[in-house]
Amino acid sequence: MKPSWILSTILTLLIWGIWCIVTYPNSLQTITDNWPVTLTMVFGSFIAGATSEGGGAIAFPIFTKVLNITPLDAKVFSLAIQSVGMMAATFTMLVMQIKVEWRIVFWASIGGLVGITIGSVLLAPLFPANLLKMLFTAMISSFALTLFLVNWRPRQYNETLSIIHFREQRILIFAGVFGGTMTGLVGNGIDIFCFSVMVLMFRLSEKVSTATSVVLMAFNSVAGFILHYYVVGGFNSQVKEYWLAAIPVVVVGAPLGAYFCTRLNNKTIAVILMILISIELISSLMMVEITSSIAYISLGVFVIFLFIYYRLDRINWYKKDLGA
Repeated sequence: MKPSWILSTILTLLIWGIWCIVTYPNSLQTITDNWPVTLTMVFGSFIAGATSEGGGAIAFPIFTKVLNITPLDAKVFSLAIQSVGMMAATFTMLVMQIKVEWRIVFWASIGGLVGITIGSVLLAPLFPANLLKMLFTAMISSFALTLFLVNWRPRQYNETLSIIHFREQRILIFAGVFGGTMTGLVGNGIDIFCFSVMVLMFRLSEKVSTATSVVLMAFNSVAGFILHYYVVGGFNSQVKEYWLAAIPVVVVGAPLGAYFCTRLNNKTIAVILMILISIELISSLMMVEITSSIAYISLGVFVIFLFIYYRLDRINWYKKDLGA
């Protein structure tokens, strides 16, 4: 066994040991009582490690649309469980020496801290539950369409962002604020929005952008979880039960997803992402009660994000890195 796998295994066993101590003597009952949550995160954690969609992108829609869990509980759970699973995936990336653009993580996280605070404290109480569900769907659906269009033609990629000067720092901070605000609303968003900036504007490969977005979501999930635990509230006894029921599977699923991503090419990663977003869109249209006002607002958000993504793709500043 490779040293990287040994270290990842040790981390998993350590977390399992702590989990057993915390949940003893009801460890098995914690899972059996909340098995839909555990099952959801078997898939959610793998997706979190393998794509730019955090585990919350799976948990939030399933929790709110299938399990009828409130958006607030779903959001806080998403932040809490990503703090464990995606941090485990980050550790795996470190020991496996998977390429991550750490400068992007740093600057986007500065904006992310501001955005998560804005979304959680100021905006979340103002949005109806069904509108929150559809806003996230509208945002990522517009990105899926853009990703499909840009992958329709041959593309070249940067494997690294050669420079990060004041202009790039401002762009990343703004992207962090924007994505962090969405994360403060639904527990996910900074990863997919910053992924779109990396792929469409900076022309980074999907593989490098995915690994970077996973690490970005991990750190910002920890920040969001701490904010809700100590300031905003929401980490109630029920959310804690959900969290404990999911921990044993996410510390395995997310690192496996991170490893799986290294075996894929850019085109395959893009296709998987588009399929997942398509499923999210279909489930939203089938399961969410959409009023005329929600429909108009969601359509407006879809069009706005589509325009943003289109403009990002049209910026040619970073084609010079490709020799264009």
